Amino acid sequence: MKFSKSLIQKTKTLPNSPGVYQFLDKEGVIIYVGKAKNLRKRVSSYFNKNQTGKTRVLVSKIADIKHIIVETETDALLLENTLIKKYQPRYNVLMKDDKTYPWICIKKEHFPRVFLTRNVVKDGSEYYGPYPSVKTARTLLDLIHHLYPIRSCKLNLSPKKINQGKYEVCLDYHIGICKAPCVGLQTEQDYMDSIKHIRNIIKGNFKKSLHYFEEQMQNYAANLEFEKAQEIKEKLDSLKNYQARSTVVNPSINNIEVYNIVSDASSAYVNFLQIGHGSIIRSHTLEIKKKINETDKELLELAIVEIRQRFQVNTQEMFVPFDIDILPSIKKTIPQIGDKKRLLELSRRNAVYYRLEKLKQLQLTDPDKHTNRIMKQMKEDLRLPEEPRHIECFDNSNIQGSNPVAACVVFRNGKPSKKEYRHFNIKTVEGPNDFASMEEIIERRYKRLLEEKAELPQLIIVDGGKGQLSSAVKSLKKLGLYGKISIIGIAKRLEEIYYPNDPVPLYLDKRSESLKIIQRARDEAHRFGITFHRKKRMNSTLQTELEQIKGIGEKSILALLQHFRSVKKIKEASKDNLEEVVGKHKASIIYNYFNKD
Repeated sequence: MKFSKSLIQKTKTLPNSPGVYQFLDKEGVIIYVGKAKNLRKRVSSYFNKNQTGKTRVLVSKIADIKHIIVETETDALLLENTLIKKYQPRYNVLMKDDKTYPWICIKKEHFPRVFLTRNVVKDGSEYYGPYPSVKTARTLLDLIHHLYPIRSCKLNLSPKKINQGKYEVCLDYHIGICKAPCVGLQTEQDYMDSIKHIRNIIKGNFKKSLHYFEEQMQNYAANLEFEKAQEIKEKLDSLKNYQARSTVVNPSINNIEVYNIVSDASSAYVNFLQIGHGSIIRSHTLEIKKKINETDKELLELAIVEIRQRFQVNTQEMFVPFDIDILPSIKKTIPQIGDKKRLLELSRRNAVYYRLEKLKQLQLTDPDKHTNRIMKQMKEDLRLPEEPRHIECFDNSNIQGSNPVAACVVFRNGKPSKKEYRHFNIKTVEGPNDFASMEEIIERRYKRLLEEKAELPQLIIVDGGKGQLSSAVKSLKKLGLYGKISIIGIAKRLEEIYYPNDPVPLYLDKRSESLKIIQRARDEAHRFGITFHRKKRMNSTLQTELEQIKGIGEKSILALLQHFRSVKKIKEASKDNLEEVVGKHKASIIYNYFNKD
């Protein structure tokens, strides 16, 4: 079975994150919804050759793939369930039942019960979940009942009923898992203190409960009540060992829109999440091509209007990353903490991954177009007369003036061309003088290119500010190349870009692809120069060690290093091996020097 190349390429750009994927047919109808711990691996597995008949039929119908990323595998499971119920995809045959996931309910009543339920009733009770399985919810509920003695009966424990004395204690009281509030042996205030702790545990906040039990344990131990102290210690250990906290999507967050935006120099990506009863019921990312320098605020406002019209959304509250000036009748919230903040961050992550996916797809399907886009962007960002297809970047390296060297790295179409990298030994400059060193290497580099009639770059980058740039310009003027080749300097402190004869630097957006290429070229030049400098310094050190041997001259040292390649091997060599290179007399001197013991 032959698979669509475009679909296979699309699977390669999916993130390695938990999420939900959707397969669509040629009509744009969702035919299958699935969850994954790793989206890329799971979706790619459908396009293996060794598939069952049913899977082959499903794959043959796929015309497009969409996905929604979430924070955890649990969130993916819950979102998958929601989407299957909403769209009822044709190939999700095993998920057509209307099964709902369990919640933990703290009932709104006197002496509230805490129990498991699949039905959320709007009666003022608190509901936490949904949980991906009964086992997950039951584990947490068992922990709660182990830690706190709360009632399991359904009696009406109003003050009036309790005072009438109609109830009797049950078995739960006798085995110590209830304090019998039904007969007035526990006050409602004491009971509600336990409920407060339970609420925190369900939300994942264990600090107060841990502190409460530690205090109790210490008090019992101080009063020599060691059996009670041991009971509390067991509860404390249970709480500390409980780690399987199900992600809680707050059910009170209902009928909400969430918007966030990420942008680069050419486009903006706005993600929209629609939240119903604490679950994501819709996700969509809109790409907007920039025409002029529109702000993120302007683009977000434009996108919100478009998305609301497209999906006929009419909620009364939305979460946004900053203030917007549209739809005054709708409440706008800028979340700062908690579940609401998490939803806003999740929306941003979806937008980020969508953007990365688009760029990767472009790079895979049309690498030339991807390169052309970047080169065009660099030309505009750096105000260049032509696209910088050939870039050369220079950096100096020296430590306290010793072994001064320089490096030139070459980038073609935004990528390193390592075979064209060049090293320079500084010849005319004494001491640590970066300005003079830059002037020397620029002159030597381009004088040679002119003599060889080689291709000249469209852009020269020097690592440094105004001083290094001015020195490089001097050499270009001397060679008659100033004005024919664009040249800039990049200063490390604030990553500002300097131009000749312009005291005001250019500051590029930190997310700009143009700045990233400049930074990469600068970092490559620094790395390449430092590597050469270290090697030269090391060779100098090694050679100096051999020069300490009386009776051994430069020619002998050179011959030894050429033959043995390192001082270490010279030290380990036998007298016979040394004799083959420098003769019997000198071999004896060297051997005795390194083997004094």
